[in-house]
Amino acid sequence: MTEKTPLTLHRRLAGLPLPWVLLFCATLGLAPFTPVPHLWEKLTLLATGELRSAVDWFDLFLHAAPWLLLLLILATKVLDRWQQK
Repeated sequence: MTEKTPLTLHRRLAGLPLPWVLLFCATLGLAPFTPVPHLWEKLTLLATGELRSAVDWFDLFLHAAPWLLLLLILATKVLDRWQQK
């Protein structure tokens, strides 16, 4: 009987296909494209202190999630390469 290793966050992130995550960033992360990406609008509201309603916070998280996921994936890849050296 083989012992199963638990799926850690690192292994889950390594298993995600990067092209799909990039597509996720380009669509949900930047939608709507005109007049200005929604994420940029929400980050501007956050910087000026005008991000107050729960819907705005949810919207910020929704549009930032693909970018945060991409950042985590790239960070784990860099750390893996750094640890191999």
